[in-house]
Amino acid sequence: MKTAAIFFILVFFSINMSAQELALANAKGEFGYITKTGKWQIKPQFKVAKSFSDDVAEASIDNKNWGFINRKGEWVIEPQFEKTKAFNSGIAVVLKDKNWIYINKKGEQVLKDLITDKMYDFENGYAIFRKDSGVGFINTKGEVVVEPKFTKVFAFENGSAKVLENEKWGLVDAKGNYLVKTEYDGVSNDYNGHIIANIGDRHGLIINGEFKEVVGAEKIWDFSENSENTYAKKDGKLGFINTKGEWIIEPTYDKARAFNNGLAPVYKDKQWGYINTSGEVVIPFQYRDAETFSNGGLAPVKLSKEWGFINTKGELVIEDQYEITAGGFSIFQKNNPKGFIDGLARVKKKKSWTYITAKGEPLNNLWFENLELFN
Repeated sequence: MKTAAIFFILVFFSINMSAQELALANAKGEFGYITKTGKWQIKPQFKVAKSFSDDVAEASIDNKNWGFINRKGEWVIEPQFEKTKAFNSGIAVVLKDKNWIYINKKGEQVLKDLITDKMYDFENGYAIFRKDSGVGFINTKGEVVVEPKFTKVFAFENGSAKVLENEKWGLVDAKGNYLVKTEYDGVSNDYNGHIIANIGDRHGLIINGEFKEVVGAEKIWDFSENSENTYAKKDGKLGFINTKGEWIIEPTYDKARAFNNGLAPVYKDKQWGYINTSGEVVIPFQYRDAETFSNGGLAPVKLSKEWGFINTKGELVIEDQYEITAGGFSIFQKNNPKGFIDGLARVKKKKSWTYITAKGEPLNNLWFENLELFN
């Protein structure tokens, strides 16, 4: 029994080690990967590399031939491709001998018999499929699951995909069934059962399959960041609505962002502050810019030229001395937590990047030329 227990612990530890999140980092012109302790899991050795996806990462030692490594830094597919794209759903698109092909994680070509006008990346088990000027979806076996009858489609998200048919938008499932009929001029994905849509200038929600207009709304943001409420525009100002399409905070703000930890950043009279779900100002309007609170209770704010972090009382707990976006990449991209993620925030100072802890301390006191998010 003791031997079996030890074996189980070793297996569990091994699985945990292989699956731990890593961040791509550039140190002195070479790329490697760090852990959340700030230590090198894969030492800098690549001329170029990309973040992990589907438990493997694209890498090259000469910036000419690309292959894929695992989380130990071992080559699972030797460098042999002219270009690569990230693995998803066990399949990647690569360029070999001037031809784009699909491969599996053994480096073997798959879906050889697929006839398509263009090859798209797989995402959440499906890839866009184009034929005769129409688009649909295939699965990882190369089977057509949604016929290519649409003018435009977006990748599946939360079990549905946005599709354009006869100049109208709707949602389909992975079998091609209509979850929302293609009769809208705009539609969002389904987030926790909440879908926004518009018919011409009428904006509202789809509730129990029926369109419910939000009176006076000129635009409504989707529920991807908050499952209970979202912000919307009326008469050029922003306020908040609930999942029934009712205004819970009247539109009086010039800008707004999502609620988290019971607070939302809003912009008025050229300054940002924070309100609660009753519309009361909790943190006064005093910032040049402000972002959503993280789950850990800290939010990035800009007092002058640089960013710091406040707590939910509005106290500046990390001095404003950082940049938090660069090169078109932002930690504020859609569907990613804002600022701090699992106790760490990616920041830039004097052209160098690091992760800081909730105490404002650089992770292991390491700074990098480039640094990506953990995954």
